[in-house]
Amino acid sequence: MPPGPAGGREREILTAIVETFIASGEPVGSRTLARASREGLSAATIRNVMADLADAGFLEQPHTSAGRVPTAEAYRYYVEQLSGEAHLSHENQSIIQDTLTGVSDVQEFMERTSHVLSLISHGVGVTVATSGPRNALEHVYFSRLGDAKVLAVVVARSGVVRDRVLRLDIPQSDLDLAARYINENFRGWTMSDMRAELARRLEQERSEYDRLMKSLDQLYKQGALAATDDTQAVFVEGAANLVTNLGTNQATGEEDRQRLQEMLRTLEEKEKVVKLLGAYLDTRQEAVRVVIGLDEAMPASNLQNFVLIGAPARVGGEVMGSLAVIGPTRLDYQHTMSAVSYIARLFDKLLNESE
Repeated sequence: MPPGPAGGREREILTAIVETFIASGEPVGSRTLARASREGLSAATIRNVMADLADAGFLEQPHTSAGRVPTAEAYRYYVEQLSGEAHLSHENQSIIQDTLTGVSDVQEFMERTSHVLSLISHGVGVTVATSGPRNALEHVYFSRLGDAKVLAVVVARSGVVRDRVLRLDIPQSDLDLAARYINENFRGWTMSDMRAELARRLEQERSEYDRLMKSLDQLYKQGALAATDDTQAVFVEGAANLVTNLGTNQATGEEDRQRLQEMLRTLEEKEKVVKLLGAYLDTRQEAVRVVIGLDEAMPASNLQNFVLIGAPARVGGEVMGSLAVIGPTRLDYQHTMSAVSYIARLFDKLLNESE
C-alpha cells in the first residue's frame, strides 16, 4: 500500500471522494467537490489535488467518465482514518436486539445474525458457528417409541439438546446398554472425535462385544450421533443485495458482472465461505477487521473488488465462530463496522447470560 496523502488538504479531499462515491456510486468530479467544500476550494485547485492522488495510486478514472473513483488503496486509507467511536443508531440497535434477544443456541444466534447483518448493511451477512468444548458431548439416551422407532437424544456441554427419531427395532435393554457405553467412554468428547473413534471400535471390536456393537452400529449408521454435529455450520444471507448494489451503479461493466458471478458462486460453496473467513479473521483479534480485496486467500477467484468486515464471536474467552459482512468496496464502512462490533459484544453477553 502506498503511503497516505502527504497534506491535510489531500487527506480531506480523498476522504470526501470516498464518502461521495460510497453515497452516490457515481465517479466524482472536481466541481461536485468544489460545491461541497467547506474551505471554498476552487474546482481547479481540487483538480490538481485529484491528479496528485491519482499519481499516488489512490484514484482511478473510468473510461467513460471525467470523474474519478477510489482505488482499493484509497478505501484502505479511509478505513484506517475511521474513528472507533461510531455508534449504531437506536433504530438499528433495536432491530438487532429484537432479532437476537432470547436466543441461547449458538447456531440459531449465528443464523439470525447473518440475516440481521444483511438487513442493516445492505451487504451479505455471513456467519460460521464452529465447534468447541461447549459443543462436546454431555450425555445421550435412547428410548424405544414403539415398533421400529427409537428416539435418540444427545445433550451437549453447552446445554443444547438435539433429538432425532430413527427407524430401528432395538430392545430397550440394548438401547440402555448402548447409551451407557457411549456415556462412560465418550463424555467430554467433541462429536466428530467421538464418531471417528466409535467407527474405529466398531470395526476392530465387533467380535468382542458382538451384541453391544451390533446395536451401536445400527444407531451410528442411522445418524443417532449426528444430531449435534460439530462441523462448522455456515449461514449466508443477502446475496441479492450484491445484485441490487451492482445494478444501481451505472459505471458497472462486464468485468464487474463477472466478479459478481464469481462471488455468488463462492457464497454458494460453504467450504469456500469457511476458508474466506478463516483466512482473514484471526481468532485472537479483539477489534473488527476490515479487509479490502479478497483475492489473497483465493488468488484465482477474482474477488479483489469485494470487502469483508468481520470479527470473531466469543463467549467468555472461547471462540464460538465468526461473523462478517461481505460486499462491494462501495460500502458504508463506519456503519457496518459498528454493527459487526455491536453484535460480537451482544453475542458474548447473551450467550453468557443463557448459561
